[in-house]
Amino acid sequence: MKNESSEYNLITVLGPTATGKTAVAAHLAAKINGEIISGDSRQVYRGMDIGTGKDYGDYFVDGIEIPSHLLDIENPGKHYNVYRFQNDFAEVFHDIHHRGKFPVLCGGSGLYLESVLKDYKLIHVPPNSQLRKELEGKSLDELVEILKSLKPRLHNKTDIETERRAIRAIEIEMFARENPEKETALPEVISLNIGIAVDRETRRERISRRLKQRLEEGMLDEVQNLLKSGLTPKQLIYYGLEYKYLTLHLTGELSRQEMFEKLEIAIHQFAKRQMTWFRGMEKRGTKIYWIDVNLPMEEKVGKVLELFIG
Repeated sequence: MKNESSEYNLITVLGPTATGKTAVAAHLAAKINGEIISGDSRQVYRGMDIGTGKDYGDYFVDGIEIPSHLLDIENPGKHYNVYRFQNDFAEVFHDIHHRGKFPVLCGGSGLYLESVLKDYKLIHVPPNSQLRKELEGKSLDELVEILKSLKPRLHNKTDIETERRAIRAIEIEMFARENPEKETALPEVISLNIGIAVDRETRRERISRRLKQRLEEGMLDEVQNLLKSGLTPKQLIYYGLEYKYLTLHLTGELSRQEMFEKLEIAIHQFAKRQMTWFRGMEKRGTKIYWIDVNLPMEEKVGKVLELFIG
């Protein structure tokens, strides 16, 4: 599956929000006969375009549209997750290579990206209503003891801070024991990982400018239309950031100025968390080559191609 002139079978373009990742990925894809795989946890939803920053225009290079995948594949109101992303990525990755093209993974959802770059072992665990009834009413301490009996070396990062989460952890362990063969089979990925580097002040300026632009482009109308389509405020708030704060404004809980100020702060905080995740990826062994956001596009692409061809 490797490119004839490269050791890699995937290029991954990552970085915090508002750094122009999609445009970089598209220009790269245009140079290497590539197609883009979106690695964004919210861009999978139809009708959630401006708020998730799909920026369809960035997929065009010299008037030619670069094929893209894993955009607009789920209805809003549904919950997409990293397990489904792994499966969808594997299917698209194989298909792109089978057709003689080259995949370029692009996104800012660190967990999604790392799940395929590091081959996380995940399984899809359906709800077990009978087990939940049996565990209902037990204290958190009792549930933790049950979980320890199933998983003696309980990982200290396992999220079991509430009864509900402890029950879910037990449910997952029980399912894994009964269905050991149902792990997601991921392709062997050899990825050249490119990070778009941006200093804090530039990042903040780009985020603020982009937020104003999105509001001018009709982001408020987009959220209003989603509510009119039958989605509840609670369902939209679940998706966070733009959808949370614009919904709170439309339902009268925030003024327009309050909405803008709170949303702007939230996006800045989100970008900081993204960078924390990417730095964590590096500490966990993922090599990322960082390229300055301010470089001309031609220079960015040239640097990546030098690394790609070696």
